[in-house]
Amino acid sequence: MIWIAIRMLTGDAQKFYGLVFGIAFSTLLITQQLTIFVNLIERGASGVYNVSSADVWVMDPVSRTTDVAYAMPSTALDKVRGVPGVEWAVPHLRAQASVRTKDGDLEGVAVIGVDDATLIGLPKAMVEGSPDVLSQPDSVIIDDVGTTRMFPDQSPIGERLELNDQRAVVRGIADAIPSFTSTVVLYTKYSRALNFVPGTRNRLSFVLVGAEDPAQAKALSERIERETGLKAQTRDEFARDGVQFIIENTGIPLNFGITVALGFIVGVAIVGLTFSLFIRDNIKQFGALKAIGVTNRKIRRMVIAQAGLVGITGYGLGVLGTIAFIWSFSANPTFKGFYISWQIPLISLAAVALILALTGWLALRNVLKTEPAAVFR
Repeated sequence: MIWIAIRMLTGDAQKFYGLVFGIAFSTLLITQQLTIFVNLIERGASGVYNVSSADVWVMDPVSRTTDVAYAMPSTALDKVRGVPGVEWAVPHLRAQASVRTKDGDLEGVAVIGVDDATLIGLPKAMVEGSPDVLSQPDSVIIDDVGTTRMFPDQSPIGERLELNDQRAVVRGIADAIPSFTSTVVLYTKYSRALNFVPGTRNRLSFVLVGAEDPAQAKALSERIERETGLKAQTRDEFARDGVQFIIENTGIPLNFGITVALGFIVGVAIVGLTFSLFIRDNIKQFGALKAIGVTNRKIRRMVIAQAGLVGITGYGLGVLGTIAFIWSFSANPTFKGFYISWQIPLISLAAVALILALTGWLALRNVLKTEPAAVFR
């Protein structure tokens, strides 16, 4: 009977392809939008992810993320270094500035000052050059996404910039996770960054801490808070705060939620309408099956098999379409590092199952109400 149900479905090619298209389109829209949403909000934690060596971030109590921070006095560094369990602690500066290129254009940039001695604070990988270039006078390292914005048609190596009336020379390109706003990022030594950024009384944005026992990073952060009065968070906690800040302070969740809901509604509309037309056109065939003794239970199995075939085919095409979309735009800096987390296909699968359950139930009602005598009308 299952084979007969499949033959009935595929025999009407127009409606079969319409059903598959409805499921595929819904899957593509839901999966693609959820993928972009997840990757965008994760960029709220890019500043934390780019500094993989720090176990604990110490900051002023009012600071919220790497981009929303209140500067501390330089004495905070010595306070943190004196806390038991701290293996090392280094200064970290993050500030916004305007840079003037050799063509006279202005570009907003984020200036990040890393520790002079250890260079802790730089991304792990370099696209061009090495971290050692920061030992040269006036050197800065630009992030790879920033390179495509400021120097789209040429290599930035050797280019001169003007920051706060100071000369800066680009001598390296870092492989960094882009920020949420894709702002151009310039890395330099902490002492040099103090000259590149307009001065205020307090300049220290964060203190990066390495724990003697990384497994006890949470306990160390609590000890730092008790003994210094500063706010201290583990790497994972601070990263989550960055993501939560994006969720709470932007319209991204609502906008993407509306799109995902529309994908579900469109799927229900297309599949429901097409399934109803299919059942209506084949109502006599179902009546004939009932006339020869096929029970309602077997009829239900037939409709479930038809819905399952449509669901598996459409879902597979939708997920493949999302993979193709992400792959085709992987070279675009806007989509750098985008990936499909394993939870997203499961959410899409649940949505497809719900669409098919709802539309299949509505269509099945008409079949179960069909009288065997319908075949003779």
